[in-house]
Amino acid sequence: MSLPTRVKLVDVSPRDGLQNEKTPVPAEVKIGLVHRLQEAGLRDIEVTSFVSPKWVPQMADNAEVMHGIRRAPGVRYSVLTPNLKGYEAAVAAPREEWPDEIVVFGSASEAFSQKNINCSIAESIERFAPVVAAAREAGIHVRGAMSCTVGCPYEGDIAPEAVGRLARLMKDIGVQHVGVADTIGVGTPDKVRAAMEATLAHYAIDDVSGHFHDTYGRALDNTRASLEMGVWQYDTSAAGIGGCPYARGATGNVSTESVVAMLHGLGIATGIDEGKLAEAGRFILAALGRAPAAVAH
Repeated sequence: MSLPTRVKLVDVSPRDGLQNEKTPVPAEVKIGLVHRLQEAGLRDIEVTSFVSPKWVPQMADNAEVMHGIRRAPGVRYSVLTPNLKGYEAAVAAPREEWPDEIVVFGSASEAFSQKNINCSIAESIERFAPVVAAAREAGIHVRGAMSCTVGCPYEGDIAPEAVGRLARLMKDIGVQHVGVADTIGVGTPDKVRAAMEATLAHYAIDDVSGHFHDTYGRALDNTRASLEMGVWQYDTSAAGIGGCPYARGATGNVSTESVVAMLHGLGIATGIDEGKLAEAGRFILAALGRAPAAVAH
């Protein structure tokens, strides 16, 4: 299959990138990051999560952030809502401050599901079902994040059949789009292709995306392997910030800058200005007190 001519990136740095930072990041910094990302040409931004501040204190300012965003035409703003209480909080504000999309997350690994959200995979789906139903009735798009689709810190390799099972469960409750995530960065092109194929048995190519961590420096290779399958949507994080708190050593989502540079090098359009994107990355790294890293090509 020939490579896609255009790719859509969802920048998850304001949510996934910042959620595990120990030092509180002010709401105005998060809002400033969102503004810089949309000015760089990002049209899908994962802004925050509506979770208990007891578990994720960094996201306690979720309503303040959603209120403070200067919305740009054509940009989809998404939030994570892991349960009905979170969803209700996300839509408690005036309609103009509602998210355009909500995200629910499940794991292809039973052990990871228990460690991460304290319930089985089946129980997680039961928990998401009313959230999905409420969002769709309100006209809000629903995306499902499928974690540990190629490897788990507790179970090791994950069989493609387990990925397909989770995709089917997501489909059954009305999730409109699913992301195939290599949560701990152990994926290889062959493993990622197998996970994608298992997912594509239940979802159309236009409703599937990739989410790759760069723990072992393979995220770009895995992106290229997915591109060759026709997958044209990916999650990335400005400056590569963020990781998984339950996966030792899995710090670092693949950077938006590196993926954009690779895509542009392949002649694939993204609509993203690399210079302005770099400014967004420098902005958030400065706010976190970190030095900029080199961009991989």
